[in-house]
Amino acid sequence: MSPALLKMYVSFAGMAFMFLSLVIIYFSRYKLKGILKFVAAFIAYFLMATAGLIIFLVVFSGPTSG
Repeated sequence: MSPALLKMYVSFAGMAFMFLSLVIIYFSRYKLKGILKFVAAFIAYFLMATAGLIIFLVVFSGPTSG
């Protein structure tokens, strides 16, 4: 697998984490109650931070050579 293809798949994982965190944040704010609400929100914000870090690293690592 080429480095460019690997970088593409890593960026797709970052986008999937962003989408998943959006869905979990929605459920934690409007559908869940009690301690489950806080656990879901913690997981969602952790995924959001991880996705941001992944996208930051992919964008600022520069272009690949093939």
